[in-house]
Amino acid sequence: MHCALYTAGTCRSCQWLEKPYPQQLTDKQHHLQSLLADRDVVQWLEPIAGEQSAFRNKAKMVVSGSVERPLLGMLHRDGTPVDLSACPLYPASFAPMFDVLKSFIARAGLTPYNVARKRGELKYLLLTESTHSGGVMLRFVLRSDSKLAQLRAALPWLQQQLPQLRVISANIQPVHMAIMEGEREIPLTGQQALEERFNQVPLYIRPQSFFQTNPQVAAELYATARDWVQALAIDSMWDLFCGVGGFGLHCAQSETRLTGIEISAEAIACARQSAETLGLQHVDFKALDSTQFATAEGSVPQLVLVNPPRRGIGKALCDYLNQMAPGYILYSSCNAESMAKDIEMLPDYRIERVQLFDMFPHTAHYEVLTLLVRQ
Repeated sequence: MHCALYTAGTCRSCQWLEKPYPQQLTDKQHHLQSLLADRDVVQWLEPIAGEQSAFRNKAKMVVSGSVERPLLGMLHRDGTPVDLSACPLYPASFAPMFDVLKSFIARAGLTPYNVARKRGELKYLLLTESTHSGGVMLRFVLRSDSKLAQLRAALPWLQQQLPQLRVISANIQPVHMAIMEGEREIPLTGQQALEERFNQVPLYIRPQSFFQTNPQVAAELYATARDWVQALAIDSMWDLFCGVGGFGLHCAQSETRLTGIEISAEAIACARQSAETLGLQHVDFKALDSTQFATAEGSVPQLVLVNPPRRGIGKALCDYLNQMAPGYILYSSCNAESMAKDIEMLPDYRIERVQLFDMFPHTAHYEVLTLLVRQ
């Protein structure tokens, strides 16, 4: 992948860009194998890869510059802004939207936030595009609600220019820190859920719910989890840290008893909407802490699927999984190092199979799916 921003030295987020892509995959696989070197692995599967450019469905753009000439991109540590509108990780549909949004910022009088001076209102623009419909979710992250009236007044022009906008909201983030968003979300359109569809499974994205940024590889990841679980012929499972329900909804068949747990109420609302659309009758999604739920629940499912944040599932949940002893644990991880530490705390399980999914080309990051079987 050629990137003029990388060549010019203005953005080095893709640290491995100069490394040939086959070598990137090899290095990631070797890293994963080294983390699990002390455990026997019955089956290592080949890494799954997707496109090397234009694969992102999401843009998180710091807004800087002036109201007349805004920049959309990032800030270096010294405060120097970089416009990333031409980043080749974004699909071709994003650049025209960025151009319109820059004009809109000026038209609406949304002064970009100046970190050094602690002045201004507009901090970030967050875009998510559905590969299913081409619809787009747009979020304005503001320091306060003082410009909301101006924003609302100018929105009809923006919607006329970008008819693909389905969901628009404003997030209020008043803290002077590098925090992406605040707790308060203000809907600016009647529709507040963007539909995506992977492998014929409808998934819904709300403004404050997490969703994968590489749809092509995410669809492969969900489909692989589905195939592995269905081959086990189980009839009960938990999906912990379930997000919008992607894993559980792929794995659950019509008679499967599925309980999905996620701390985010927004994500749970999405999962419930998907389950209703699919007509699943034995599914229950709850907005709870996954570890607290698991350790307080009396019943034991045949399979526990975990998809934790980068920190992993931790000792408390590992200890409880050892105690409750489900037949299978399916572990999806965005941080193989924390996953390996967790697996060390699950000595009664053998590693049946492992597969790497390259969700983040040109970086050292990757996702991994691991099936653990009770010995």
